Amino acid sequence: MCGIVGYVGPREAAAVLVDCLSRLEYRGYDSAGLAVLNGRGVETRKLAGRIDGLRALLTREPVRGYCGIGHTRWATHGAPTGRNAHPHSDCTGRLALVHNGIIENADVLRARLARAGHRLVTDTDTEALAHLIEDAPGATLEARVMTALKHVEGTYGVAVIGEAEPGKIVVARRGSPLLIGVGEGEYLVASDANAVLPHTRSVVYLDEGDIAVIARDGYQVLDGEARVQDRAVDEIEWDLDSLALGRYPHFMLKEICEQSQTVQRTLRGRLLLEEGSARLDGLNLPPARCARIRRIVIVACGTSWHAGLVGRHVLEELVGVPVLVEYASEYRYRTQLRVPGTLTVAISQSGETADTLEALRAARAAGSSVIGIVNVVGSTIAREADGGIYLHAGPEIGVASTKAFTSQLVALGLFGLYLARMRGLPRGEGRRLAKQLAALPGLAKRTLGLEAAVRSLAQRYAHADHALYLGRGVNFPVALEGALKLKEISYIHAEGYPAAEMKHGPIALIDENMPVVFVAPRDHVYPKVVSNMQEVKARGGRIIAITSEGNGDLSHLVDHELRVPACSPLLSPVLTVIPLQLLAYHLAVLRGCDVDRPRNLAKSVTVE
Repeated sequence: MCGIVGYVGPREAAAVLVDCLSRLEYRGYDSAGLAVLNGRGVETRKLAGRIDGLRALLTREPVRGYCGIGHTRWATHGAPTGRNAHPHSDCTGRLALVHNGIIENADVLRARLARAGHRLVTDTDTEALAHLIEDAPGATLEARVMTALKHVEGTYGVAVIGEAEPGKIVVARRGSPLLIGVGEGEYLVASDANAVLPHTRSVVYLDEGDIAVIARDGYQVLDGEARVQDRAVDEIEWDLDSLALGRYPHFMLKEICEQSQTVQRTLRGRLLLEEGSARLDGLNLPPARCARIRRIVIVACGTSWHAGLVGRHVLEELVGVPVLVEYASEYRYRTQLRVPGTLTVAISQSGETADTLEALRAARAAGSSVIGIVNVVGSTIAREADGGIYLHAGPEIGVASTKAFTSQLVALGLFGLYLARMRGLPRGEGRRLAKQLAALPGLAKRTLGLEAAVRSLAQRYAHADHALYLGRGVNFPVALEGALKLKEISYIHAEGYPAAEMKHGPIALIDENMPVVFVAPRDHVYPKVVSNMQEVKARGGRIIAITSEGNGDLSHLVDHELRVPACSPLLSPVLTVIPLQLLAYHLAVLRGCDVDRPRNLAKSVTVE
């Protein structure tokens, strides 16, 4: 969850580190800090708060030096205070360390270190590792880090500098991503490629268990036994414009408004309209393997789990095999049965979600083939899966996922089309679906034209304390996603339910103060949803209907209507979710919330 950066080269390290940290603040913004080797030792600046505060602190109390590490924190152990902010040091103050992850045996290690005479001054798990390195034997910093890590249980991405070896950074990863940025006569370290993009496009992704030594004259990647490993240098495809706000007040609004383009990028080069199929070479699923699939298991968390629920409808209807959708955080701890013909699909925007990654590994251990649907090239899920689909949605900076979600839905549509054709779907039916997929970018653009109406609607409900979101069939997951967005960024309590389940409990909450959002485009369950609207109206609820154009007059029944373009019912979630994203955004703005950095949340959940 936290952001880690490092720099060694000819420039002043502090300026580079702060610039890199500012591009990682969506990964954590409880506190921030950096440590620089200044030629005499390690000098640290840190505080509770955000990068702007750190920048101001450095203006008052500058540090000089050409090698350093930095951190922006999402608190796990210890409150977000200046004392608990990273970097952390040992008793001597001669080394500094930043860490992302959780050291699960930290309490045992802290007690052991205290008995040995160490002075631990924070509430964090990370500090224990700094003191372990202090005591560890070894002729080099990397040797001491390797020895110390052998005592650690849990996950980590760490970067360490020490006074005794100026100009060197040692990094290590287990369960928490790290990469090396390869520049001209300089090297960077980061937990996310966004951080290094202004400085280099060449990156080396570290694998699980890797330890790297970075210096002014180069870098080496080692395994746990200090053997040199070969790691490829990849090129980042994103451009700097994708990391800039441009004319938008918030990244979330920018990313919502980009969805016609991001849906197009997910489709680009993949639709075979004449053949009625999709080109997904990265799947590594030839026809013979497709034919052997007997069930599909989707593992994901949060918004990606909602995409998986939509995917279940798509895959079961098109492919005709049973699909299970599992919370990755629960799946990984259940006994996994070996079921022949199982294909597991791991969905994650970042490709680094800790629970989803561990679920992938559990599925593979149970004999399943695994594919990933991710947005980040070079991410751990992308590297460990047998194949997959990249979303190509570009970097998503807003903590609440928007454009990645619609791209996940499109990717699942492409996957369903490909798998169905491989398993005998007639070409004519494939062509119809391919044309419907091809129309989505234009339909998404038209849907975004609802923003003014949504903004006006938000003004009516900005003071609501609760909301209920209802949908059926393929749009029930959209109701869940709409409720999640509202909770995440406006802090309004909201729940999503299947519309028919409303009368089995939630109907008790409905009164004239309760806004009830129905996701009700034209499909085979639409008449049933209208009946559920009648039930809400009879109890005085305020109804907001997300429906489709040409779907009849609902003005006698609902208080507000937002109409998206008509499209194939199976693909309608790509459109029906957009007004819900906009509604959550505008409500949050009206309530004075920090839209891009909602409290207690971080973008990439790399801890359990």
